[in-house]
Amino acid sequence: MEKISVLIVDDEFGNRENVRRMMEKFFPHLILLPDCASVQEAQEVIGQQSPDIILLDICLGDKTGFNLLESLGNASPEVIFITAYDQYAIKAIRFSALDYLLKPIDPQELVSAVNKAINIIIGKQQNLRMQNLLQNNIRPDRKKKIALAVVDRIEFVEINNIIRCESDSNYTTFYLKNGEKLIVSKTLKEFDELLTPYNFLRIHQSHLINMEEVKSFVKTEGGYIRMNDGAIISISRQRRAQVMEALKYLT
Repeated sequence: MEKISVLIVDDEFGNRENVRRMMEKFFPHLILLPDCASVQEAQEVIGQQSPDIILLDICLGDKTGFNLLESLGNASPEVIFITAYDQYAIKAIRFSALDYLLKPIDPQELVSAVNKAINIIIGKQQNLRMQNLLQNNIRPDRKKKIALAVVDRIEFVEINNIIRCESDSNYTTFYLKNGEKLIVSKTLKEFDELLTPYNFLRIHQSHLINMEEVKSFVKTEGGYIRMNDGAIISISRQRRAQVMEALKYLT
């Protein structure tokens, strides 16, 4: 399961702390984003962090949780409304909220609602992976995509848009043609096995490169590769013969 993030939005500090304590107790594996006390604060956090679940108070000062949802655009988190007033329940249901909780919050009702959200999110993630798998079966090789699980989302990246991958302990950084960098909590070895069939080559313990993005090979200083993005990558002594052989076939 990918990491699932949760945002708590309530204009009362005590309520936010109460919900946070319950979430930490019952769902220690979830990522709790910084709490928000207003619609404006929540909009900023949602724009930056894209939470998977929002625990949303309906009354937020001079605005409401409904105002926040109306401003989300394409974002589609699972929303659990929290309210002290039962008359809001019908409106919450009409707004397609996943669930709603009445204050004071019953811990078991919170657990039930959040578990429901988690199951829906896992289903979405599995569906995205399956769609990507099916699409890969009909794409030309260089149009195939790889699913990269970064901190707050899953990115589907075309293989030919990857310039290189760099290892840092148990993390791998992907450098893309558009200048973006994606950090994934998996080792380079796993991606080496996935990408080697698509003309990627491990030229160093810490570097896997797209051979189609090689700009030049410099023989001095033990030999190194200059990539199209300007990166200079040393070739390990153990891999030099393999790299030299692969370079013969670049056109």
